[in-house]
Amino acid sequence: MVSPLPQCIGCKTFLVGDVFNRADLIPCPNCGAPIQVELFPAFFRPLASGQAGEQIMFDSEAGCFFHPEKKAKVPCQGCGRFLCGLCDCELNGQHFCPGCLEAGRKKGKIQSLENQRTLYDSIALALAVLPVILIFGIYFTFITAPLALYMAIRHWNSPRSIVHRTRIRYVLAIVFAALQLIGWVVAVYFIIAAIRNG
Repeated sequence: MVSPLPQCIGCKTFLVGDVFNRADLIPCPNCGAPIQVELFPAFFRPLASGQAGEQIMFDSEAGCFFHPEKKAKVPCQGCGRFLCGLCDCELNGQHFCPGCLEAGRKKGKIQSLENQRTLYDSIALALAVLPVILIFGIYFTFITAPLALYMAIRHWNSPRSIVHRTRIRYVLAIVFAALQLIGWVVAVYFIIAAIRNG
């Protein structure tokens, strides 16, 4: 008995041939939808009922630190322990055990593991809006408006929140800050004109 073949999620056609384990998306042979199918080699082996599980480690091979009966694939780059495929946590080409990954997250030792980001878009918007809302804060907009404009332009391409969000806060900050600066320019112009006429 052979395992049933996987199907295209669009047209439900059974997939056969060289569509499996490709590095890139390929079109479905029937409907042309882009697909990528990853299958383990054991998928193609015949199923047999009542047999023991497949032997996964020989005497000459290293075992996983956490699962000694499983074959070790890579060493942890944090502690050096051997890891099986189940325990291997790959991050940007580096391999860590779950303990080292959690320790790196808490202590900030793994640079590529981010669990928080500075929200520059929110800071820029707050600099542009809060002084207008606060009592007597409008007089400080000649300082906060250029700061908001600088933050929005300087960090336009900086990574935004870990949770996906748009650049709308940057756009609003730029608009509010520009309006405030225009307001100050107009106010200074009228003050100078009043002094000259007075």
